[in-house]
Amino acid sequence: MNETILGIDLGTTNSEVAVYENGNVTIIEGPDGRMTPSYVGLDTQNALLVGSAARNQYVLYPERTVKSIKRLMGEKEPVAMGEEQCLPQEISAIILKHLKQTAESYLGKSLHKAVITVPAFFSDQQRRATREAGEMAGLEVVKMINEPTAAALVYENAQVKAKKVLVYDLGGGTFDASLVRLQDDVIEVIASHGNNRLGGDDFDELVEKWILEQIKKDGIEVVPRQAKARIRRAAEEAKKVLSSEPFAPVIEEYLLENDQIPYNLNVELDRARFEEMITPLVDNTLDSVHTVLRDGGITSSDVDEVLLVGGSTNIPFIQQKLEEIFQKPPRHEINPDLCVASGAALQAATLAGEQVQAILVDVTPYTFGTSAIGEVDGIFSMDMFVPLIKKNTPVPVTRSEVFYTAYNNQEIVEIKVYQGEEKNALDNLEVGRFLIEGLAQEPAGSEIIATFSLNTDGILQVKAQEKATGLAKSITIDNVLTFNQEDLDNVRKRISRLFDDNSEAATGESTPPVQPQDTDAHIEELKARAHTLMDNISDDDREDLVNLLEDINSAQEKNDTDRINKCRKELSELLFFLES
Repeated sequence: MNETILGIDLGTTNSEVAVYENGNVTIIEGPDGRMTPSYVGLDTQNALLVGSAARNQYVLYPERTVKSIKRLMGEKEPVAMGEEQCLPQEISAIILKHLKQTAESYLGKSLHKAVITVPAFFSDQQRRATREAGEMAGLEVVKMINEPTAAALVYENAQVKAKKVLVYDLGGGTFDASLVRLQDDVIEVIASHGNNRLGGDDFDELVEKWILEQIKKDGIEVVPRQAKARIRRAAEEAKKVLSSEPFAPVIEEYLLENDQIPYNLNVELDRARFEEMITPLVDNTLDSVHTVLRDGGITSSDVDEVLLVGGSTNIPFIQQKLEEIFQKPPRHEINPDLCVASGAALQAATLAGEQVQAILVDVTPYTFGTSAIGEVDGIFSMDMFVPLIKKNTPVPVTRSEVFYTAYNNQEIVEIKVYQGEEKNALDNLEVGRFLIEGLAQEPAGSEIIATFSLNTDGILQVKAQEKATGLAKSITIDNVLTFNQEDLDNVRKRISRLFDDNSEAATGESTPPVQPQDTDAHIEELKARAHTLMDNISDDDREDLVNLLEDINSAQEKNDTDRINKCRKELSELLFFLES
């Protein structure tokens, strides 16, 4: 019997967990139904709240509640939740653990693996933070798949064949546009573009600002914190109403006191005014659509289908704009809120050995490269950007480039890794750096080969090798992983303790306790996977794998727990890269 791997859509506004069973995808229902609000909080007794319970608390205690954490993934600044300070991946881990427990309760067994979706335009740091959140939740993230690709997988599974498809994915906090080719069970992403800081939350903020302006007309300049939280919630509800109605009443009784007199909010927002508000943001998404068409070398008339993904695509104005561009109504017969989780479950089933036919061919939405001495716009520079993997290249991909030492007897080379499109490397995002030391004392011009490898999860590995001696250093960029193994274990225990102490209060029902996966068994599983790869990888990768296996065997013989955990993590990461 194949191992069950979950499919999870970790969303800005809502999150879902799905499983492939009996030839079909099931979106698993939890205490909040099939969609769990992506809210986490601590109540006044420091009991953990997840989902609707946390969302309801947000109105009264916004300082004790966290929402839309997906928009902060990859950032290093903690967020406040009551008296606690948590990094974004810790909050996401709580949501993931809640979904994991929901699935375990439904299936009646322990679960340890998941496919998690991410926006196509998520950066390397954001993807790594997502993977780390999964680890904190007790999940091995066997694959991350781009949300538009996951959605296309579901539509392909609905017998869409031999077509060019534009996937328009507008969620609560992020936007992606992807051009996809569907043919003969192959889903090939041709081009992607997007904005990681644009989504339904921004529409809510515009409505909130409009409501505050109406209150100001009544002579009220200062709105208390709790009242603002109620207004924010009312703004979101008004946006939803306007998807099906021409007018949305905004009524909040006893919203605040003005000169010790209760103030009741009662205003009405019409759809035309709402559409006027959001036009600049919608135009921003359409700019990305045109960029994708241009990058894909086609025009709007060449697109056969437009697929809608994400709850914000329920807004009629967006559907109307897309129909004007493509001269055909966009498809949304598959629930835009649920199709991403369904696609994740289909991909998870494939990885678990189920017979699910579609093959995914994805692309990188970013360019990756390094810096070198050269010219930028005709001016000498120490920071000329040299792209190795260009955006919209199909993944997995490996690219190499030769560089040269700058002076005689140079013993150290620093490799800086950048993400971006600018000619000056300093104008791009630095995602990592490392040193290769002990170079042979050769004249200037000694060859250094830089190799960039990007897997299907968007995880980048960089290797630098001195050609003359074979001296090499290979790393997986991990600057965003702010936790060492000990810290990671401590966070996992802390999250588990919150659930153990408060699961009933948090969700309204308890789930059976889950025993942690046995370390020795996990190591043996990793070793078995390593041996199956030996004949199918390069000599360099095989050497790295053999050395790591020898290290872990030595650590086990000496019963060196710290070293065992370190080697286990390194082996897991190397296999994660090699198997992708």
